[in-house]
Amino acid sequence: MPLKTHQEDLPAINLTPMIDIVFNLIIFFMVCTRFTDIEKKVDLSVPQVGGAASGLANVQRSRTINVFHDGSIVLDSQSVTLTELRSILATANRQYEGLKVTVRGDGRATHQSVAAVVVACQQAGISEIGYAVTTGDPTTKRR
Repeated sequence: MPLKTHQEDLPAINLTPMIDIVFNLIIFFMVCTRFTDIEKKVDLSVPQVGGAASGLANVQRSRTINVFHDGSIVLDSQSVTLTELRSILATANRQYEGLKVTVRGDGRATHQSVAAVVVACQQAGISEIGYAVTTGDPTTKRR
């Protein structure tokens, strides 16, 4: 009886199930992202309750400070001065102990303006301060 010394055909890999799964995942993620957009637009009125728990909904856990190139400061969407910023953040830090602040300085702003905002945050008792930056080549000029 002669022995086979080579295989005649290599086993074929069927890629159809893998391609089906990938298409199903793509469709799933596309549909899920649409649901999050729709949920943001839902007109919903939450019930009001009395007691100590009602004040907790107004406290923000993180605040955003924008420092523009002319030195103007905007806290969330409200234009403030350094002293107003310090007092608002101190009040918010007393209401919520773990308050986080993100400082977004304009690339054309002076370092002094951003440093003054950071010092005001520290004087208000904020310990978690983040800096918003973008990635890219710093030598290219943005418009």
